[in-house]
Amino acid sequence: QLCAQLGRRLDDACPIADASTAGGIRVHAVIAPLVPQGAAISIRFPECGVPRLESLAVRGAMPKTWLPLLRGLVSRRATILITGGTGTGKTTLMKALLAECGASERIVTVEEVRELGMLGLANHVSLVSREANVEGAGAVGLPELVKATLRMRPDRVVLGECRGEEIADLLRALNSGHHGGMTTLHADGVARVPARMEALGLLAGLAPQALAMLTAGAFDVVLHLERRNGRRYIGQIGCLVYDRGSLSGVPIAAWDGRRAAYAPEWEPFRQRWMAAGS
Repeated sequence: QLCAQLGRRLDDACPIADASTAGGIRVHAVIAPLVPQGAAISIRFPECGVPRLESLAVRGAMPKTWLPLLRGLVSRRATILITGGTGTGKTTLMKALLAECGASERIVTVEEVRELGMLGLANHVSLVSREANVEGAGAVGLPELVKATLRMRPDRVVLGECRGEEIADLLRALNSGHHGGMTTLHADGVARVPARMEALGLLAGLAPQALAMLTAGAFDVVLHLERRNGRRYIGQIGCLVYDRGSLSGVPIAAWDGRRAAYAPEWEPFRQRWMAAGS
């Protein structure tokens, strides 16, 4: 009944369902015969209110000295790729970054399941994909929605999670002058991003070299999140570099929750993107 109320099908023919409320409560359900006991239901509640970068820093999600850089990435319209495993806080960080956007900016978010919820921004447009009905018609997927955003005159295009063929449409959008966008990706580190992107590119029919060029041109920075001993934090900041037909992920800063280490490329990067007046 809960999934039906949220517009998702859950029955013998479709025994797995993901659903969410407008406020960001997420429901994942699996029923028999896939679960011999009858059903397995997971409900994830979002944080109350919109998270802010300052509060994340206080909780140890990043060094406080990184705050001017993160604010600058938003204000200077860097295109941001947020990576990490399940439960590392990718959506939370994305919401905190979006909270730094200007009140007049038109932000269009695209999601398979509504996770970002209400961002508290007056000009926020939320698009959510739709599954096919019982007759197998009426489906609207992420690729179609990403294309639709370009006809909405967005200031920022935000894809909640990139995990399929929609990567092709997103990369084309980000390479066509739509700066300041964001998306998340499951990856084990900055250096592993190229392999993950190549796997997604194959689903979209993109040649590896074309994908590498589009990816390097699309993203200005990678923020990689880690979770250890119950703590969630930005473990790496890096860049994607295209050279001689291949893409590589280069970490330029690392943090283990206590100490930070920096590569020589860090200072030029910081000077370029740091918020004005910091």
